[in-house]
Amino acid sequence: MPSVELNKPVPDFEAPATGDQSIRLDSLKGHNVVIYFYPKDNTPGCTTEGQDFRDRMKQFEELDTVILGVSRDGLKAHENFRAKHEFPFHLISDKDEALCNLFDVIKLKKLYGKEYMGVDRSTFLIDKDGVLRAEWRGVKVKGHADEVLEAVKAL
Repeated sequence: MPSVELNKPVPDFEAPATGDQSIRLDSLKGHNVVIYFYPKDNTPGCTTEGQDFRDRMKQFEELDTVILGVSRDGLKAHENFRAKHEFPFHLISDKDEALCNLFDVIKLKKLYGKEYMGVDRSTFLIDKDGVLRAEWRGVKVKGHADEVLEAVKAL
């Protein structure tokens, strides 16, 4: 499957998410959608990023925008992470990496001198018609949620 491209429609997908549900992109048409990919539940940067989106949720909702977090963690880990930090948005489990591949976020990373394939922190903004309007790759957490919020306002 080809990966997403700016200013092109994002192919429909369906994926398991918290709240015992399956999320389909097509069912979100009519809303802006922010999908953010992060490496791992309950790690410092990923927790801060989720909290930053959580703390701005009211502003995103006022702009008719749905937030979805995605990692390769399982649903049980996601449910615990979501409850612990009171995230008002759902988290998608992408264990088979289908979404990670669609959005091309699996990259070669290094940690303590070892190389591995991991999730490159990335965020994507899809408009109400299902078209990819903005993408951020190699995201630094500080200030990121505000930057995404400004991009939604500009739609």
